[in-house]
Amino acid sequence: MDNNNNKRRALGRGLEDLFSSEQIDFDQIEKKILNSSTVDEVVEIPVEELRPNPYQPRKVFDEEKLQELADSIKEHGIFQPIIVKKSSIKGYEIIAGERRVKACKLIGLEKIPAIVRDFSDQQMMEIALLENLQRENLNSIEEAMAYKNLLETMNITQEELAKRLGKSRSHITNMVGLLNLPEEVKDLIIENKISMSHARVLSKMENKDDIIALANKIVNDNLNVRDIEDVSKNEDIKKTHQVKKQDSQYGYIENVLCEKLGTKVKISSNKINISFTNVNDLNRILEILNISE
Repeated sequence: MDNNNNKRRALGRGLEDLFSSEQIDFDQIEKKILNSSTVDEVVEIPVEELRPNPYQPRKVFDEEKLQELADSIKEHGIFQPIIVKKSSIKGYEIIAGERRVKACKLIGLEKIPAIVRDFSDQQMMEIALLENLQRENLNSIEEAMAYKNLLETMNITQEELAKRLGKSRSHITNMVGLLNLPEEVKDLIIENKISMSHARVLSKMENKDDIIALANKIVNDNLNVRDIEDVSKNEDIKKTHQVKKQDSQYGYIENVLCEKLGTKVKISSNKINISFTNVNDLNRILEILNISE
C-alpha cells in the first residue's frame, strides 16, 4: 500500500517536472505513467462505466479512422491500456485513450484494460489537451480552444507555449485569434467548409456581418485565399476612403500596427486607438507589446 502511494507521489512530481520543462510532450507523460505501473495495476474496466474526460477538446471524431482502429483492435487486441481517473460521481473518467474506448464500443467489447490514477483537474486538462494536440488532427477551432485552455491553466505566455509545444509564436497567435470569429463562421471551420488559411484572413476583418457574408461566399463560390484577400483588402480600401483626409498621412503606420497586433488600430487627433474584443485579446496585445500586467 505504501509502495503504491509512493509511486503515485513520485508520478505526481514527475508530471510537474514534465509540465515545467522546456518542452512538454504527451508521449513522455504517458510513457512515465505506463513505466511507473506494475502489471497488477492494469485492471479490466467495463466500457459502460467509462465517460469522456470533461476537459477533452475533441468533439468530432473521424468515423472512418475509428473503424480502422476498431478493426485493428479486433484483430490484434489493445496494444496499450487506457488511463482513467475514478469519477467522484460514478464510474471512471477517461484521461487518455477515448478513441480506443469508442473503437471498442464499435466492435462490442465489454471491457478494456486500464490504469487508474489520481489526477487533479488541471493535470486532467493538460494531459487531454496534449494528447490531442500532439497525436490527433484537431480541427482549427478545437486546436485554438486547446491553446487557449493551456495558456490559461498553465498561466504562461503565447511565446512560452509556442516554445514548449515546438510551434511558432505566430501560429499560436493566429489560432487563438480564430476564437473571435462569429459562431456561424466557426461552425463552417469545424465542418471543414472553410480552411485555416481562409479563416486566418477572415479573422483580420472587423465587421461581423462582412465576415459572415464573405465566409458564405467562400463556401458558395469556392473562393481561394487569394480571392478573399483581394475582397478583404477592397473592404479596407473602402473604409480608408471614408476616414477624414487629415488622418490619411498615418495610414501606413496604422497598417503596420494592424499587421503586428492582429487588430484594428486607428490614429486620430494625435492619439493611437487599439481595439480589442475581450480581456484575453487585450492580454494577447499586451504580450506582443512586451507589457506586463
